[in-house]
This record gives sequence, C-alpha cells and structure tokens, in this order.
Amino acid sequence: MNMSDPNAVYPTLDSAREALATGKGKGIKIAVIDSGVEAGHPGLKGLTLADDLAFELDANGATVKVKPGLATDSFGHGTAVAGIIHDIAPEAEIGSFRVLSAELKGKSAVIAAGAMQAIKLGYHILNCSLGCGKRDHVFLYKAWVDEAFIAGRHVVAACNNQFYAKEEWPAYFPTVCAVNFTREEERGQFYYRTRKMVSLAAAGTGLLVLWNGGRRRMVMGSSFAAPQVAAMLARLISTAPVSPLLGKDLMQRLAKPWVQGLAGQNEHDFF
Repeated sequence: MNMSDPNAVYPTLDSAREALATGKGKGIKIAVIDSGVEAGHPGLKGLTLADDLAFELDANGATVKVKPGLATDSFGHGTAVAGIIHDIAPEAEIGSFRVLSAELKGKSAVIAAGAMQAIKLGYHILNCSLGCGKRDHVFLYKAWVDEAFIAGRHVVAACNNQFYAKEEWPAYFPTVCAVNFTREEERGQFYYRTRKMVSLAAAGTGLLVLWNGGRRRMVMGSSFAAPQVAAMLARLISTAPVSPLLGKDLMQRLAKPWVQGLAGQNEHDFF
C-alpha cells in the first residue's frame, strides 16, 4: 500500500466517511512507540505482534541497543494503547517498539531509534502516546517525523496532560495528528477545532483499559485518546490510502465539531 503514490485517486468525503465507518484496519500496520505490549493479555484476544522490539541506551549512554521485547510491558501504558487500537481497528497489525522505562520515562535518542525502525519496517501509522517539551531536543524529533512524512507514514501523538497548548514534540509538528482528551467516555468519537496545533480530541476520562499482569485499570489522559484516533485513521486508510497531510485533513473534516463542554482537565485555563 503506497500512501504517497502520485497517481492515487483521492477519496471523496462521502467515501472517506464510509471507510471510517466500516473499515477494520485490514492491511494497516500500527507501531506502538511506548513501554512495550503484554501480548499475552487476555484482553488482546490472541493478538500476535508483527514486531516486538525493545530499545535502550548502552552502559556508556552513547549507543542505542535493540533487543527482543519478549511480549512484555515495562509499565502497562503500551498494553493499554494496544488494547484500544485492537478494539477499534481489530484487523490492523500491531507492532511493539518499547522505548519507555519501568518509570514511564524515555530518552529522545531512544524514542528516535524506535520510531526510525518502525518507519524502516513499513509501518503505516506510528502511535506516540508520549511527548518531550525540551526545546534543545526538537531536532531529534523533527528528524524522524520528517522521515515519516517523506515516506508517506502517519504520526499520531498525544499532547501534554497538564496543559494541552504546551509545546511538546512530536505533537507540535504540523504533519502530525496531535490529540487531546475530552470529558466524553465513548470510544471512537473524535472532534476537531480550528486554529489549534492540537486540533483533534477523543475520549480520555474514566476509560477502563488493559494493563500489565492481565489486569485492567481506569485511566485518564491524552495517551489514551491518541490511539483512538490512530485506530480510526487505520480504518480510514485501510480502504482509502492517502498521504499524511491528506489523512490529517480528512480526519479533521470527518470529525465532529468541537464544543466547549468537551474540554478536559488540561484546558480549564481556557474556559
């Protein structure tokens, strides 16, 4: 599936809406750039990971090492993300690229290595429920976000949970689908508002998600809204393959309009 084919016929809005409603993600590979995925979780219904890799710095902190992920999650976060994606786009392939530690912390160089590997392996969508607000790290993120754009790959990223308009990367790049969370609890509904870097939003309050050790956990935040958008995007492009910019534009056009009552806890200063 070539997302950047210059001869591709762009879908009409009606056909894109139909794809979004009926698609199941078949033929689409989604990379979970996160803390790993507990593939044996009963909630994943026998999911087989397309790839399962773990990235970390070596003892000298100079080189990123890659090793098997062993179907484990260092925290639980990545399993929650994978579960949301699998629920909404059940026929999409999921790959685990563990870049976050047991404390849910990550190094920008390690995240970049994981993302670049996902791009090289042909993943159509990179879900990044993470972010970095350090300005001197911007170009570490720009390098692989640009690489994804050139390769015709879609990047979906969560925004900051304390204040959605705080600059964080990769969300704060225009080629990325940046996602915030709403007060709504229904999964699969997403919203759009104009003139915002974080233009999309989905449910992220009081969500029951999969977690480590075969457990489930109630969570809140943009980390769990982003994979809903990634999964809906997979449904769309499974039958209507488009470039990242057109994909983002279509998602914005297909979204429900934003209303102030949806604002999550990280937007209280605005309303």
